[in-house]
Amino acid sequence: MNVGTHWARRVVLSSLVVATGLMTGCATTQSAVNSVKSLGAQMDPFEPVNRVVYTVNDKVDRAVFKPLAQGYEYVVPVQVRSCVSNVFGNISDVPASLNNFLQGKIRDGGSDICRVGVNTTVGILGCFDIATKWGFEKHNEDFGQTLGVWGVPSGPYVVLPLFGPSTVRDAAALLVDSYTDPTRYINDIPVRNISYGVRLIDKRAQALDTTNFIDNAALDPYVFVRDAYLSRRRSLVLDGKSSPPNDNDGSQPTTGGPVPK
Repeated sequence: MNVGTHWARRVVLSSLVVATGLMTGCATTQSAVNSVKSLGAQMDPFEPVNRVVYTVNDKVDRAVFKPLAQGYEYVVPVQVRSCVSNVFGNISDVPASLNNFLQGKIRDGGSDICRVGVNTTVGILGCFDIATKWGFEKHNEDFGQTLGVWGVPSGPYVVLPLFGPSTVRDAAALLVDSYTDPTRYINDIPVRNISYGVRLIDKRAQALDTTNFIDNAALDPYVFVRDAYLSRRRSLVLDGKSSPPNDNDGSQPTTGGPVPK
């Protein structure tokens, strides 16, 4: 399993939540904010240890990954960065398709396969996202979400060394995710490692603005990232549908069966 790849995925995932929160923050009621905070606290029984790991991860990021991302953004033209992001996005459509099928979303899984076919050929190995222009929607699916759809509770919130924010369920799913990543099967080891490194730097560069906002605006960055991550994961499992009020992540309905997709 490649640590950097999944760490980058966690960073960007949290960043997307923050961006969503910024756009909708003015419409959020105080009671809703308090509800999210309460949920985050309930799901974080390991907070003292998690905070230590979070601090270590943050120091490593500031010393290594953030400077690399800033240099990458400064040196590499935006058109090239866009191509790189699209290539790795094209690769991620493969496991997304598999997880859509596992969740019973046959149409979405088929759409993801079409995305890979179109972008790999017409889009020149994914450099250009032609599939989106042709109406094939991009999906964000991983095995942690699949387990949630199957009714597996998220379990407590945990912060993994280098991987970042997670839950017990999502942490266990990382092993499966690593085996469904096509990059893993590149036979040339130097090329594979370079691919992992470039993907990590590219993902971190995409998150620069958001992490800067967290540094400048969040009174407690740890709580901010935790609540954003849990809220985002709950939304992804439910495909944006509202979750039961007493469910710890919305992945398991009160009836005990899988969430209909």
